[in-house]
Amino acid sequence: MKNASVVFYVSIAIVASLVLMGITMPASLESITSSTQGFITNSFGWYYLIIVSLFVFVCFYLLVSPIGRIKLGKPEDKPEFSRPTWLAMLFSAGVGIGLIFYGTAEPISHYAVSSPTGEVGTPQGIKDAMRYTFFHWGIHAWAIYGSVALALAYFTFRKGELSLISRTLRPLIGRHVDGTVGKVIDIIAVISTVIGIATTLGFGAMQINGGLSYLFGVPSGMASQTGIILVVTGLFMVSALTGLSKGIKLLSNLNMGLSAVLFLIVFIFGPTLFTLNLFTDTIGTYMQNFINMSFRIAPLNEEARSWIKGWTIFYWAWWIAWAPFVGVFIARVSKGRTIREFVTCVLLVPSLIGFIWFSTFGSAAITIESSGLLSISSLAAAESLFGVLEGYPLSLVLSILAIVIIITFFVTSADSGTFVLGMMTTNGSQNPSNQIKVIWGVFLSITALALLYSGGLQALQNTMIIAALPFSVIMGLMVTSLIKSLNKEAKELEIGQLNKRDTLGKRTQENRKNVG
Repeated sequence: MKNASVVFYVSIAIVASLVLMGITMPASLESITSSTQGFITNSFGWYYLIIVSLFVFVCFYLLVSPIGRIKLGKPEDKPEFSRPTWLAMLFSAGVGIGLIFYGTAEPISHYAVSSPTGEVGTPQGIKDAMRYTFFHWGIHAWAIYGSVALALAYFTFRKGELSLISRTLRPLIGRHVDGTVGKVIDIIAVISTVIGIATTLGFGAMQINGGLSYLFGVPSGMASQTGIILVVTGLFMVSALTGLSKGIKLLSNLNMGLSAVLFLIVFIFGPTLFTLNLFTDTIGTYMQNFINMSFRIAPLNEEARSWIKGWTIFYWAWWIAWAPFVGVFIARVSKGRTIREFVTCVLLVPSLIGFIWFSTFGSAAITIESSGLLSISSLAAAESLFGVLEGYPLSLVLSILAIVIIITFFVTSADSGTFVLGMMTTNGSQNPSNQIKVIWGVFLSITALALLYSGGLQALQNTMIIAALPFSVIMGLMVTSLIKSLNKEAKELEIGQLNKRDTLGKRTQENRKNVG
């Protein structure tokens, strides 16, 4: 197969084995993933909190450091995409379906079902619900994505390396990145990526099914979700074959436009003043408790620790599992940006957009719940958004719009995923062949189906947490390698500037002597 690497064939074999097990032995797969996930969250919860916090620290350091002036590319390189399109692409790839799925489901769960602080159904519970929602979807998530993307963009466009995870480790392990060690690293990244994307596709299929079930009584289950995934697979295959500058670009801009329409309607016709007040207050408490939340593991409170494992550790694992996919994609579209511009736009802008989104949809859900009009918390997570929209003008139209948005995010994520997996399994090719993208598109869909079949939402979550652990170690090495290389280059640039000044100074003195 043209340009396919050893990484491609080994990764396909591993994914195929996982799919086969999910189809033929679903109970066994669910049991194995559940016990493994329990071991990881019990034994390594502290590790996830510490390493993700380190990624946040590194991003803030690069934001304020003089190193931030270094460009992700050669001095003459210019960005390929406009800033609005660039932001739309990275946002759509980074949080698309998840933002729609959890926009109402997470705040209402923290408020009415299981509070992070035990304050269920109280005014304080509302504040705690929004604060932890911000925490899960804010700076920490984008620091994970940004760390991987920055390392890839720097080594690919400035150092001339292949666009592979393994190549970012050359400053640490040298020539071994070109051999077996490098291939093992890339295979781990590919498997993590496949599971992360397949999990998100599973969430998307469940929510589309939830919306159709809530609105039209379509049966909610494996048969419906299989049909949805097959239809959407056809759609994202068409998009994938049109290329990066057409399909993904157009879909990303469409996503943002449709999402903006839905957001404005909910914001204007919802509890607008309450939303603004809650947003403002939560920004303050989020900043005030930033460090405390980052390291909160509740060693003396089993109930609180169980909540942290079910939410915070799950999210950190989700972001890490998605990091190679989102990182490779963001790196690919970020050539020509400076490190400071990159960190600012990747870390802060999407976080702020997410905060506004959750404040709007979360406050709408909480208002309906607390008024007694409808128990949003009693609905399935995939149906909660549609329960909220039921109380708005033209509710059916809005719900159909929401389903369309979920589908476009679904297609964009899968489309971006096939592109990234193609890059990762063809030695970092910036434009992988259509044949490779089609194969990965099929495997992403059947992996999502296999995970849904073997245990639904819980199986998706379990598998993702397992996949994230080995890649988190690679991420730590990537960040270390990046800092080492950046510091070395900064010293070289500083020496170069000093030499340049010395040369200019000598020439000035000579000119003065000649004039004299």
